[in-house]
Amino acid sequence: MKSTDEKATFAGGCFWCMVKPFDRYDGVKQVLSGYTGGHTVNPTYKQVCQGDTGHTEAVEITFDPTKISYDTLLDIFWHQIDPTDAEGQFADRGDSYRPAIFYHSEIQRRQAEASKQQLIEKKSYIKPIAVSIEPASTFYPAESYHQDFYQKQPDRYNQYFRLSGRETFVKRHAKENSDE
Repeated sequence: MKSTDEKATFAGGCFWCMVKPFDRYDGVKQVLSGYTGGHTVNPTYKQVCQGDTGHTEAVEITFDPTKISYDTLLDIFWHQIDPTDAEGQFADRGDSYRPAIFYHSEIQRRQAEASKQQLIEKKSYIKPIAVSIEPASTFYPAESYHQDFYQKQPDRYNQYFRLSGRETFVKRHAKENSDE
């Protein structure tokens, strides 16, 4: 990581589905699947799924802000989730799948709050926007088999993306917002 690189951390349900949308952009250097926001040190996937670690599945993005802005990353994030569902995302339910933005600086906090306010003002959703904005804490990378899952297991990833309901939701909202 260069000294000018920055981190962005987003939770949007299953971390498998949160890597690919960011991974394809110039300026994004790395997208790690992992866990954050909880109290257990070095949690495992099994522990997080059991729900007693306080952690949320998330992605930690290392990016070059001269090539891609944090605002652009926020925009990508908002288009990958159902921002009205605080209880999980799509087929994944529970606190470990809740949507959240974990900011790494006061500037990121302000940008996250502003982007959330813009979404509220657009009135694209009937229900209230339920994404929390919290300070980043220790990020624990997930086990290696979870990293870049969409590349390692494309058939399984694509099946999960479809069957979870995420694909339909993302496509529907992308179409609704394409007239802007």
